[in-house]
Amino acid sequence: MSVDDKQKVADTSASVRVEERFIYQDDELIDKAFNWGQFSRLFSYMKPYARQLLPFILLMMVLGTVTKLAVPLITGMAIDRAIQPANGIPSLKLLYGLTALALVLYLIQWAANAYRIKYTNIIGQRVIYDLRSDLFSHIQRLSFSFFDKRPAGSVLVRVTNDVNSLQDLFTNGAVNVMIDCVQLLGIVIILLFINWKLGLAVMLTVPIMFFVSTKLRKVIRRSWQEVRMKNSRINSHLNESIQGIRVTQAYTQEKQNMKYFDNMNLSSKQSWDKASAMNQMFGPLIEVTGGLGSVILFGFGTMLIASGEIEIGILVAFANYVSNFWDPINRLGNMYNQLLVAMASSERIFEFMDEEPSVADKPDARPMPRIRGDIVFKDVVFEYEPGRPALKGINLNVQAGQSIALVGHTGSGKSTIINLISRFYDIKSGQITIDGQDLRDVTLESLRSQISIVLQDTFIFSGTIRDNIRFGRLDATDEEVEAAAKAVHAHVFIEKLAKGYDTEVEERGNVLSMGQRQLLSFARALLADPRILILDEATASIDTETELRIQEALKVLLQGRTSFIVAHRLSTIRHADHIVVLDHGEIKEEGTHEQLIQRKGVYNGLIEAQFRFL
Repeated sequence: MSVDDKQKVADTSASVRVEERFIYQDDELIDKAFNWGQFSRLFSYMKPYARQLLPFILLMMVLGTVTKLAVPLITGMAIDRAIQPANGIPSLKLLYGLTALALVLYLIQWAANAYRIKYTNIIGQRVIYDLRSDLFSHIQRLSFSFFDKRPAGSVLVRVTNDVNSLQDLFTNGAVNVMIDCVQLLGIVIILLFINWKLGLAVMLTVPIMFFVSTKLRKVIRRSWQEVRMKNSRINSHLNESIQGIRVTQAYTQEKQNMKYFDNMNLSSKQSWDKASAMNQMFGPLIEVTGGLGSVILFGFGTMLIASGEIEIGILVAFANYVSNFWDPINRLGNMYNQLLVAMASSERIFEFMDEEPSVADKPDARPMPRIRGDIVFKDVVFEYEPGRPALKGINLNVQAGQSIALVGHTGSGKSTIINLISRFYDIKSGQITIDGQDLRDVTLESLRSQISIVLQDTFIFSGTIRDNIRFGRLDATDEEVEAAAKAVHAHVFIEKLAKGYDTEVEERGNVLSMGQRQLLSFARALLADPRILILDEATASIDTETELRIQEALKVLLQGRTSFIVAHRLSTIRHADHIVVLDHGEIKEEGTHEQLIQRKGVYNGLIEAQFRFL
């Protein structure tokens, strides 16, 4: 399995683990007290649009509800006044008039609902747009230390799944809650107004339905939570199996892998059967409870008709209202669960948005002038974790235009030094200056815009080859892009692609070899024309033949700018102006290649070890 394949599997597994954790969190929130502060903060995103569109939406909501509630009254009136009037003479004229009125009300209801849905969706989409933009903008400003503690999957879930889970709440959920509440209140008022005895008798079943609905819904939700969890594990296994298919086949583990998958698949099926069976119980139980209300209605209603207290039309109107009474109750129960899930998502979103960058501009930070390249580390101490220093009192003086090679074992502090030059982290103590300016006194944008970094694991964005090179300087012309590619010998392989510089590449540049991706990163850095250039194992993934071709290009790339080179290959570091040997966060040796070889110290030992493995 290649390095890229391993990374994909790791990312996939991390994302699935994050998803599983969020499934548990959502389920736990069922019994959690509703957070009105969180709710208020979430709906503050509606304020910019509330004054403009909300009054109209509320008007359409009330109009749609009133017209809907008026129809059963008209139906009862048609029966008692037009079909079976007290004088025994049916009135077709009144029946036609009431039918026409009901039709007009249905049309008004349809129009009101159509406009309400249209403008509710407009507000909802604008709110989601603003929320997603704010979240992504904030994530872009967070420091490296934030991402060091979190897998990429957890960040992705915030921007996609969590924001999407709020979409229904803003487009339909909130307004539907108000509609159902208004409808319930209207039905209760009408029932009590028509006949308070019959109204109270029918509403005796409401607490029973609410209790059954609430309890059963929680049990069903936990059953489906188990199904989602097991499906998540199946997805993880599928992704790992597909990414690692070469390893599986190479070790002839297909049968064992299939056996493991069958066990997970069977477990998922059993959980699904259990959840489905419980889900199928929900509808009949609610219908039985609702049926109890109907029995009370018609039993007590028949008695009232026999006593002459109400007419048949009133009973029919009651039946229509009662049938419309249970649906809002059921929807409100479902909406409450949806609201809790939305609150869980908003809590995770605002947790990110409340995270302050550990590295930020001071209030009085000033722009960094054009960098010459004199860099000084003075007694620099740095810790990724408290009490575990990664750098211990580093003192280093770099003159403008020098090329500095950083050498040492893994974990010696090489990458830490280059991260501090770009101020991706802040030091614990000491001082780092560029051209005499303390890095903490200048703005991050003005500093980092003059530094380019070429990493071993080059990231290629989805888009064209040309766009990826131009990422170094977005205003570069096509001619400048091609000139940069030619300088680092990338032009030759680009021209052989189907559409040359306009060839589309997917995320991470999967259609390109490691060497080709690295050459593109060199072209990107050259185009940016940085004052400080950092090469972090930039030639580690390039074969010897390719490396020989870019050595001359590197001379052009390094000329006239201060550069830091982190590498293990002798061919990459031997021509550096100054070599710094690091060990466990301390500088052990420094000098030119020849000087360090003659000292027979740590550097000489690293070089000899490299040759022993050749």
